[in-house]
Formats: sequence, structure tokens, C-alpha cells
Amino acid sequence: MAVLGAQFVFTIAMFSFLQKLSPFYSFGRWLLSNRLVRYLHPSDEELKQLAGISKGGEKGKGRRQDYKKMMTNPKEESFQVPRNLPLQLDTAKVESLDLVPLQYYTEYQWLMDFSLSTVIVYILTEVYYVIGQHHIEFNASVLWCLLSIAFCFRVLMSQTSVYLRTEEGGEKVLLFTFGFFFLVLGMGILVVGDGVLEFGLEEGYRNFSDGAMEFLKKQGVESHGPVSFMTFRILLIGFCAITGALLTFPGLRLAKLHLDSLKYHKENFVLQVLLHINYMLPVVIILLWVKPIGRDFLCGGGAFWGNQYLFHNQFDALRLLVVVGTCVARILFMPLFMQSHLNMAHEKVERMKKESGRIGSLELQKMVARVFYYLCMVAIQYLAPVLLLLFLTFLLKTLGNYSWSVVLGDSVAELFSGYQKASNRTVPAPAGNGTAASILETAAHFAVTLGDLRAVFTPVWYRGLFSFLLWWVCAAWFTTTSLGVMYYSNNLDR
Repeated sequence: MAVLGAQFVFTIAMFSFLQKLSPFYSFGRWLLSNRLVRYLHPSDEELKQLAGISKGGEKGKGRRQDYKKMMTNPKEESFQVPRNLPLQLDTAKVESLDLVPLQYYTEYQWLMDFSLSTVIVYILTEVYYVIGQHHIEFNASVLWCLLSIAFCFRVLMSQTSVYLRTEEGGEKVLLFTFGFFFLVLGMGILVVGDGVLEFGLEEGYRNFSDGAMEFLKKQGVESHGPVSFMTFRILLIGFCAITGALLTFPGLRLAKLHLDSLKYHKENFVLQVLLHINYMLPVVIILLWVKPIGRDFLCGGGAFWGNQYLFHNQFDALRLLVVVGTCVARILFMPLFMQSHLNMAHEKVERMKKESGRIGSLELQKMVARVFYYLCMVAIQYLAPVLLLLFLTFLLKTLGNYSWSVVLGDSVAELFSGYQKASNRTVPAPAGNGTAASILETAAHFAVTLGDLRAVFTPVWYRGLFSFLLWWVCAAWFTTTSLGVMYYSNNLDR
């Protein structure tokens, strides 16, 4: 029996897309191209004409020049103009070629294209597991999701390192402050029992520890088991602090984008309601893991809730679907938020006009161009937490042995389970000698070892671990966003 089967075809097809077609057809470029409007920085000729400065013989530079080159131009080329200059910025649609020189463009494109490939592989694998009968195969979509999560953390760490290298501005102090805050908050969350926050960490770790000891005993290794549960908690606390620090600036950025979007669309009541719902969706996710509010209310298991609206397996699947719906909503609102970021260039110029004094032409051009230059960086800060939530949900569903179909009722769940009745059949190895028999024997040995490892890493273990990781990422992201909303709402100069 093949180790991967048809999943190998899915993987090869997606890798071929990433290698051959991604430079021409990019999902990341499509999200930002031909739907956003950017503000062009004024040319030297335009500034001299508005300021009444003689042009001389030098021709002004165009406004679609290389941004990296403009950011490093020597200050000697600059000239002074009044701040209250009657300047009106020209606009242009964001095209694919305009994105290439932007900072973090390569990282953004790779993250989005790889994430799209992961989603496609995951959907195809889910369909394959429903209609196929080879569930002993290794689920390749798990590896894709793990790689996508690793890429998200990598790009967040890369951006965070930029803030740590900044000597001025207080970003380094802010990161350490939030890291310590989430360290303490994580300690408090892990103290709460499963009766309030139903992660199932303790039960999952107990199941994992017993399975590991049994596995080592079969291998003839004497061991007292893995690390203690207290050590495991300490590792999770470290993860809480690091993840909270990495999500600090993405959360603050989302808060700024949310408030700006509300300001730019204050005449559209329906859109404002949708923006508020989009902002509050993480709260729904957080509360669904609070047992007295989520499961006890919907499943009727508490002392104060008598009506049962959902069965327990339906509630488990509903939580995952709410997370997926939240991620889809955030992606749908992305062009709106990115346009709010690009509008900052116009706001900065309008604010500058109210000031007195003079400003260098190069400084003015950089002030406008810098907004568009950091567009991909802002897009990563907006999308990376969304992708983390999405792929953690996929891992929780697959490794936790949940089902999407139970939400639609027992009849639909039985229909899908009918395709899987033969999943436990074993395929006898055909008789033979030589190389073919050796390969089949090796495959059989690998299958047995994989089965033993599955007895160690059980769905109970995965449910406890990934439930906590998913909940924590959502809670940390919403916490930083809420603190950012409070700060920017009270800051009149934002």
C-alpha cells in the first residue's frame, strides 16, 4: 500500500504550481492589485512650481521610480518648501508591477501562495478521505499546515526583529512589556481548570504520557515517561509569551486599520455594522471555549441551562466552523483595510498643511511614498494571525478526529460515514520474492510503527494541545487589538 497514495499527486501538483506558475499567477498579488488606489508622491518639478522656485536645467524625477532608491537618496538633493503648500496628491491604481519593489513583497507573495496551496491540498485531502478507503495513509495535509504555520511565525519573527533593532521610538520596550504581560496572563490561563476553559490539556497529556510509556516498553526501553505536566505547562507559558509578543504589532496595526475604516465609511451604516461584527468575531471564538457559556448553554449541560440546542459533537464542529468563518470574513475585508492604510498618505499631507514652517522636498516625498512602500508589511501583519488561526483549526479538526458533517445532522453524518466503512480493512501482502517482497515488508513494518505512534499521539492529545494553541492565538490577537483601539481612540493625533 502506498504511504501517500493520491495525496502525493496533490503535493506534486501544488509544488509545481509554486515553482512554475507562481511568478505569473500569484494569489498574493491578486489580493492587492487593481482594487486599491494609492497616492503618488509629488515630483520635484511639481513642488518647485507650487513653491515658486526656479526649476533650473535639471529635470524632475518621475513618481513611479524605485522606492528603495528614493529612500536612500542623499539629503543634498533636497530643497525646502513651505508646509502649507497647496498640494493635491495624484492617485493611481495599484498594479502588479508596483508591488515588486515594496518591502517584504517576496515574503508576502510566498506566504500567500503557499497558504493557498495548503488550503487546496487540505480540501482535496478531505474529499479524498471521505470517498477513499486508505485511511492508514499518512495525511499529507497535516505537513502542509505545519509548514504554513512555520512560515507565518518566521515572517512575524522577521518583522519583530526589525522593531527590536530600532533604537528610537520605544518599540523594543513595548515588545518586552507585552511579552511579560502575556507571560503572566498565560500563567493565569493555565491555572484555570477544564471546568471553565475546556481545552482538555490535562486529560490529553495524561493520555499522551501513558501511550508514550507503553510505546517505550514495546521498544524495550526503560523509562519513567516524558517530562512532567508542570514542565509541559512551563513550555506552554513560554509559547504564550513569545506568541503574544509576536502578535503585538499585528494587533495594534489591526486596531488602527479598524478605526480608520470606521472613519472613512461613517456614512455607510450597514458597512459600519459589518465592521463591528468583524471586530467582535474573535470574542465569539473565545467564549465558545468557556464551558459555562459555550457548551453548557448550547448543549444544556449546565445547572442554569436546561435546553439542548446541539449535540456535543455538533458543538465541537460548530466551533471550528466559526473560526473558519472568522478567517474568511477577515480576508474579505482585507481590501477595505488596506485602502484605509493607503489613505494615510493623504491624511499626513492634509495635517502637514495646517503646520507652519518649511519642510525638505525629499522628506515630503518620503512621507507620502513610505505609506505605499510598507503596504506588503501591513498586509502580512493583517493576514499572518488569520492564517495561523485557519491552519491551527485544520490541524485540530484532522488530528483531533472531528467531522465537518455532524453539524448538518445525523443523516448527513451517516451518509459520509458510509463511504468510510471499509477504512479499517487490511490489505494482505501479495506473495513474492526478491525486491518486491522486501519493499512490501518494509512498507508493512512502517505501517506497524506508524500505528504504534498513533497510539502515543492520540486524538485526545491533539484536541487538548491544538485547542489551547488556537484559543491562545485568538485571545492574544484580540487583546492587543483591543488595547490598540483604546490607545488610538484616546489619541487625538493618530
